[in-house]
Amino acid sequence: MQDPNPNQSEVSLHAIDYWQVLKNRYGVILLTFLLVFLTAAVITQVMPEKYESKALVEVRPINYSNVSSRVREVSGPQMTRQFFNTQFEVIVANENLSRAIELIALDNKWSKSQAETLLQLRSIIDTRQRRGTDLIEISVRYKNKAEAKIIAQAVVDAYEAGREAREKEQRVSTINSLDKQLQSRKDRVQELRSNLMNIADRVGVVYIEDERGGSNIRGQANLIDLAQTQLYEVEREKEELSFQITQLLSLEDEQLIKFVSDLPDTGMKGVYDEYMSSKRSLESLKASGLGAKHPEVRMLERNISELKKDLESRTSGVRELLQHRLTLIEGRVNKMKSVVDSQGQDERIRAREVQEFNNARREYKSALEFRNELELKVENEKASLMVPPNTITIHERPVEGMSPVSPNVVLNLGLGAVVGLIFGVGIAFFLEFLDTSVKSLEDVERYLNVPVLAVVPKDVGVLHKQGGMSPDAEAYRILRTNIEFNRKNPEDNSITVVSGGAGEGKSTTMVNLAYICAQGGYTTLMIDADLRRPRLHTFFDINNSVGLTNYLTTDLLLEDVILQTPIDNLYFMPSGVLPADAAGILNSRRMSELILDVKQRFDLVLVDSPPILGVSDASVLASEVDLTMIVVQHRKLPRQMLMRVKQAVENVGGQVIGVVLNNVDVRSDSQYQYYTSYYTYYAPTTGEEVLPDGGTVKKPAASASRPAAQAPASNDEDLY
Repeated sequence: MQDPNPNQSEVSLHAIDYWQVLKNRYGVILLTFLLVFLTAAVITQVMPEKYESKALVEVRPINYSNVSSRVREVSGPQMTRQFFNTQFEVIVANENLSRAIELIALDNKWSKSQAETLLQLRSIIDTRQRRGTDLIEISVRYKNKAEAKIIAQAVVDAYEAGREAREKEQRVSTINSLDKQLQSRKDRVQELRSNLMNIADRVGVVYIEDERGGSNIRGQANLIDLAQTQLYEVEREKEELSFQITQLLSLEDEQLIKFVSDLPDTGMKGVYDEYMSSKRSLESLKASGLGAKHPEVRMLERNISELKKDLESRTSGVRELLQHRLTLIEGRVNKMKSVVDSQGQDERIRAREVQEFNNARREYKSALEFRNELELKVENEKASLMVPPNTITIHERPVEGMSPVSPNVVLNLGLGAVVGLIFGVGIAFFLEFLDTSVKSLEDVERYLNVPVLAVVPKDVGVLHKQGGMSPDAEAYRILRTNIEFNRKNPEDNSITVVSGGAGEGKSTTMVNLAYICAQGGYTTLMIDADLRRPRLHTFFDINNSVGLTNYLTTDLLLEDVILQTPIDNLYFMPSGVLPADAAGILNSRRMSELILDVKQRFDLVLVDSPPILGVSDASVLASEVDLTMIVVQHRKLPRQMLMRVKQAVENVGGQVIGVVLNNVDVRSDSQYQYYTSYYTYYAPTTGEEVLPDGGTVKKPAASASRPAAQAPASNDEDLY
């Protein structure tokens, strides 16, 4: 039978379901936890003790010098995000570690090759940045605390020596580069000086240069140059005056006064400041509520008027003065132009030669200045080479560790416990996911579409050997009642008890049900139709030599094979001699007649059968009787197998009345605790038996003469 809702997903587990899985699988969880925990303990025990020695250093980037065409620029790695990661790799690089090994001859101490020593040394060194700082921690963990300190100090010394060597190398490289550029500039200066002297001779200029690089020029070229310079300065002054006069003409009133007062050498700045201060005072007096006729207001107004007239008068004078100066300068410009123009064509040619001389002189001076700068920089670099590098500062030197830092017993055991618990819970839920067996009443009803008639707890024994007062008997009373009310036809009183596989408690369930029905006043017949491995006779210590097979194969009467048990109303038909063809004997007319006969004689007929998935006997019996009851052991067979059990019964025309969920561990499954918690509470406390209709009967006297009670047998003891 397939799931009635194949497209519907599994119902999500709630918190109580998770707890139920943990309770059901606590053995797996505990075993996994112990294995992982003990493994962590053993590993911790066998791990060698290690001591830690660490140093704390501050590292700064090395500056790299590059000389451009005019000035030296300093560039290089800054304190970027990758800087510390780079230093971590440099510290554990082969070059630095090899230097450390050489410092303390570590390969000789360990009696290993250079490569092996490098590998082991790298494995015991750890570098990290101290949180929130620019400091680097270099730590070494080793089994010998004295050697750990020596190794840590060697690594730090090697790292410091390496950085100093790189910085010194960089400085030397910079000096060499500057020397090359300086020599090139000296050659260039010499070349330009020779060119300048040649031009001076051709022009007729005497060029004299002192020791400091200063120069003195004598000759006509110098006078022409001076005239041209003066002409340029006068023209520039003319342009400035023209601009000022243009501004004066475009401004009016207050703007004009302010502009003129800002001009240098006008003497109006103080008067203008007094004028503006008086205006602000007047505004303040008016704002305070004084009227226009108030003496102070009128005095300030007169003062402002006089100051304004004074400023306007001065402004007019400044304008006239600037205009006069402009006229004079224009005259000077015209005169100087006429002087320059009067030199004629020869003078123009000579001026060009002088201009050529001036250009050569400027180029020579520029080259000379750059050469002097380079000489100064070379001297500075050579002086800095004598200063010790300052790219690394050691704040903490390595010291011997007082106690071992590894293994951390508490941490390892704690992690072992946590990991073991997580693995255990994970394995438990994984096994629960893989487990497709029946776990609840809902599983039975969902997949088999039949009711659960009873839930039988784990370790329920044979009731008639326990005196009949066991609280476990209540489960079978519930089973008896549910069978009574689930029969659609009151005449359907023959029931075969089947199971999917061996060991599901089918025989014990049938014996206990027969006993409870007999106690309830039903005349009950048990037929052991398991002709493969019969077992019912062992519950009553009855001989199994004559029984069902003898009746089916001979002319024996029914009375010859039905035996009275020590229990009132309970009768038993043994299996008899085991035949070669069990299915053939059961699938016969005489078997059908037997079932019809005993149905007339007894109130209830219970037929035991072999596992239905193992042999065909159970299917034959299911077709002969009225009803079939399936016994399912809790958490044993997969759901698909149980669906095949039901399908096997229905394929031969049998009718499944319901399922008995057997061997349920009610202590671990809380949902069944509620279901079975009333067994003890409502169990009979006297010698009376509760009937389905509410009446009571006395316990049979024969029960007193039954064999002494034996130890309860687990339902799993049934072979079939």
